[in-house]
Amino acid sequence: MTALICGSLAFDSVMVFHGRFREHILPDRIHLLNVSFLVPSLKRNFGGCAGNIAYNLALLGGTGAPMATVGHDFAAYGEWLRERSVDLTHVREIADEYTAQAFITTDLDDNQITAFHPGAMSHSHVNRVPSGAGITLGVVAPDGRDGMLQHAAQFAEAGIPLLFDPGQGLPMFDGPELLAFVARATWVAVNDYEGQLLAERTGVPLAELARRVRALIVTRGAEGSVIHADGREITIPAAPPEQVVDPTGCGDAYRAGLIYGLQHGLDWETTGRVASLMGAIKIAHAGTQHHRFTRNEFADRFRAAFGRAL
Repeated sequence: MTALICGSLAFDSVMVFHGRFREHILPDRIHLLNVSFLVPSLKRNFGGCAGNIAYNLALLGGTGAPMATVGHDFAAYGEWLRERSVDLTHVREIADEYTAQAFITTDLDDNQITAFHPGAMSHSHVNRVPSGAGITLGVVAPDGRDGMLQHAAQFAEAGIPLLFDPGQGLPMFDGPELLAFVARATWVAVNDYEGQLLAERTGVPLAELARRVRALIVTRGAEGSVIHADGREITIPAAPPEQVVDPTGCGDAYRAGLIYGLQHGLDWETTGRVASLMGAIKIAHAGTQHHRFTRNEFADRFRAAFGRAL
């Protein structure tokens, strides 16, 4: 069962300002804002939802491939993914664009100022969901607006079950567009904030949206997650992390766990726990693709976290 993961591939440049923004941004001068921050710490990480999900799915032993548009600067990232057995067949280079990039500056209070350049991601619609390529599960994650709309429609036309993961792309769409995504989706995954926004934008309560799909998954950070499926609300506990270092990418790791469970026919109680543990493993590491484990290590962590075998 191969998953085609439509979403972004991006670079994340993370900078740390060894001070506090509030000490340099004066509320009565915001209309004349002109500030500069010295950032002695700079890390450039590989990221993007499609890349993160594919990386985590490969760790679990699942089968998946990202479908994305990238720029002329993608070579190092591409080599990184190939070395980790991620199939890049459906990644297309846009020669005169940069790969999507986020520039994130964090202060000592963990406040963030982010600038995002979409670059090649804006051309995601030039990719089409292929037919006859052995794709048995689709994912539409945050990407270019037109690409998300078209890929969801293409999965539906091909009869391929779809996981809709709107993430930070959710505000790009109005209520009717979001309802169209839900109508085409087999499963929907959101965090608790996104779930509230989805209900507000569509005017449809989450309980009703859950009845329109096979499962609606709502993650709640340290409080675990809830899976609405088969007329039930299945509570999934949060797996305890070894340490809390960086939450960036935890949602993508969780979604890789969902995909793995769907690919292997696991029940929702087990699938949710696999996803929860993936998030816990990721949060203990800086960056979105720096964690590692073997199959046996994951099984041991699973038993320790939930008191049952995987």
